[in-house]
Amino acid sequence: MNRRIGTVSIIITSRSEQAARVNSILSEHGDIVIGRMGLPYPPAALHILSLIVHGTTDEIGAMTGKLGSLDGVKVKSALQKVA
Repeated sequence: MNRRIGTVSIIITSRSEQAARVNSILSEHGDIVIGRMGLPYPPAALHILSLIVHGTTDEIGAMTGKLGSLDGVKVKSALQKVA
């Protein structure tokens, strides 16, 4: 399968309820995560994670699908085919 590289942005509005679940999902899919940066944004009561990922669309989709199914978690991804 073709692998892709890209970014995944995660915005969490209910950190106290979802932090453990988000971290569990990210650990489960850790083999496709190249890098991770997380920042709180107190004025809007948000927590923002940015991931660099490298995997198949199925692998990345499985991870983003699980994350996106959590209440208070929004996910967007941008992927590019790697030659």
